[in-house]
Amino acid sequence: MADPATISMAIKASLTALSDERLRKSIGWIVVAILSPIIVTIALILAILSGTASHNSTALELSFNGGAISEKAPVEFRVHIEDMRYSFALLDYDIKSINSKTEHDESLDSVRVKAIFYALYFGDERPSLINTLQFADCFVVYEKRTRTVTNEDGSTSKETYIVSVPIKELSVIYENIAKVMGITATADDRANATEIYYRIKYGRPAPTYGKEFDDFTNGLPISDVPFVGVDGFTEPVANWRSSVTSEFGYRKDPFTGQKKGHGGIDVGKPKGTPIYSALDGTVMLVRYSNTGYGYHVMVDHGGGFITLYGHCSKLLVSEGQKVSAGTKIAEVGTTGRSTGNHLHFEIRINGEKQNPRSYLP
Repeated sequence: MADPATISMAIKASLTALSDERLRKSIGWIVVAILSPIIVTIALILAILSGTASHNSTALELSFNGGAISEKAPVEFRVHIEDMRYSFALLDYDIKSINSKTEHDESLDSVRVKAIFYALYFGDERPSLINTLQFADCFVVYEKRTRTVTNEDGSTSKETYIVSVPIKELSVIYENIAKVMGITATADDRANATEIYYRIKYGRPAPTYGKEFDDFTNGLPISDVPFVGVDGFTEPVANWRSSVTSEFGYRKDPFTGQKKGHGGIDVGKPKGTPIYSALDGTVMLVRYSNTGYGYHVMVDHGGGFITLYGHCSKLLVSEGQKVSAGTKIAEVGTTGRSTGNHLHFEIRINGEKQNPRSYLP
């Protein structure tokens, strides 16, 4: 979706082209006559897209944060927001009930539950009729535990009780939703849920680069699976050693010319070159961004060991998907903060960036 600022500039440029007398004379009235309908059509399409982007953002804010719905809003728009608000009220009640059974401050994240619900159901007919308790239960497992209690006479005895344990792996959550609710989250649904979560949690779009991005990704749920080691490591792109264009560590930033830390290695390859998961794992993040890392994927390999693949031209996996070492997950590109086609490859262990050369085969 084009951003409003870009769209506004395009519309102004279109109108200028039609109103500037000198411009019309310089290119000729015949050319203008041919191009004018095209320019006007493009301007109208861009205006519609701008309205749609604003419309979607407004719906999100009103659904999560409340506020008055404009009297000029279409009836269908109003109904969807009001129904989503009612669904969220039901979810809040269910989440409170679930959290009353948790231990050790492991409460269920209500924003994540509602972000996924919104991504899956906003715009559907009457999502408020959905069993929200069943949906919320997809985010936890219930365990029977035993504890020792002291009786009135001073004796002790054992009693069993039920504990709700929040699930950290998004893949398991989406599997539960598909099985229990009968709806399969698409790649777009999962990516949208992540963007919605961050926007609502922090009040701004999810970052795509720098310390804010690191803080954001360090806060994402990761698997409890232990890291099994690097014996199964494979090349993220074929013959990477002969194509490294920028090493890990400090370097001159290609955009600013200033010395700056580089958190991975850059491997120059033609656009469309296959990118492979370096190890077995679960896809934890899929982002379609035009800034920062561009189109990028992060894979969770367990034990806090994570790999990142940036500036891709195409992404071929979705959040929560299980992948094996050597699975094709993306293709090389130059999206985002990039000066040419390459793979930016990172290894992060417990949030700390490591030199990939210490691990790659």
